[in-house]
Amino acid sequence: MIRTAKIVPHKKRQGFLCDMIGGVIKSRSVVFSEIADKIDKPIKASSIERRIQDFFAKVRFDYTQLAVFLLSFLPQRPLVLSIDRTEWDFGQTQINILCVVASIGKLAVPLYFEMLDNNSGNSNARDRINLFKQLIGIVDKERIQMLVMDREFIGQRWLRWLKDEKIPFCVRVPKHHSILLTNGQRLWAETVARPGRTYYQHEAIVDGVVVNLALCYGKDSELLYLIGTTLPQTLAAWYKRRWSIEVFFQALKGRGFDLERSSLRCLLKYRKLFALVAIAYTLCWATGIEDGKINPVKPKKHGYPPYSVFRRGLNLMRQFYKQKIYEPVRLAVEAAWSNFSLFYKTIG
Repeated sequence: MIRTAKIVPHKKRQGFLCDMIGGVIKSRSVVFSEIADKIDKPIKASSIERRIQDFFAKVRFDYTQLAVFLLSFLPQRPLVLSIDRTEWDFGQTQINILCVVASIGKLAVPLYFEMLDNNSGNSNARDRINLFKQLIGIVDKERIQMLVMDREFIGQRWLRWLKDEKIPFCVRVPKHHSILLTNGQRLWAETVARPGRTYYQHEAIVDGVVVNLALCYGKDSELLYLIGTTLPQTLAAWYKRRWSIEVFFQALKGRGFDLERSSLRCLLKYRKLFALVAIAYTLCWATGIEDGKINPVKPKKHGYPPYSVFRRGLNLMRQFYKQKIYEPVRLAVEAAWSNFSLFYKTIG
């Protein structure tokens, strides 16, 4: 399926991409030497490592086809999207990734991402709009049920663009942003909100955009100031869906593939590495989903299963690569292949 997706050109490169994905999953690492050590080839690991370095230096990725591939693992239903950044430093190199995911339960599947070259600063409206223009060339706008965002993703130009494009959104707002009512009265969130009560307002103006809003205090006694295009009574429930992108970033880092350990200093190469890890993560997530259908796991006393869907799938995929055949892997790929064939005819 990865070969058919044509994420990279040429059959030999496609085959080596599959080898590297297996190496990432088996080693749970993005370090080239550790990936090379897990690729089963009749040549020295040092030679495989040089091939990996050459791959990242020379091979071009088609990120549109990658998005189609990742999208094929999702059910055919409306999508709840979340946008956020993850960033860290490696020496003098600053890694700053802007990413959109589809939230599925407590986890998420990545769809599109860009590297930001702005000294680890926040994204701006141009960054977000350009990324979303790429995404909605792949995902029909009518399929986007909601876009959920944290406090960084405010700003008049960005929010107006979403409204003009008729993309529903819910975003948390910093508490110092004022609220302008349609009668001209200006309010401040901290003076309106009351502990134990939720304040709702239809068609207020925040950051120069007409929105609905909800104000309340969370369990941590922190003010939750939410605005969006949906009913104000539903904003808090939508905002909870944002947490899935945080879980996704955790799975790519210490809880999964140790993405922060990479010593790459070129942002173009790092985008390819993020793509590689996104594929590995999605395969594991889909396998965990299918295994849960076949072998439901009883939750622990605290109400949660012993492993997340991703971790369950990661364990199964690692066993699969040890030449053991597992039904969940087959089902995950077959379900994705059915969707991919449809999307590929439409976009490819």
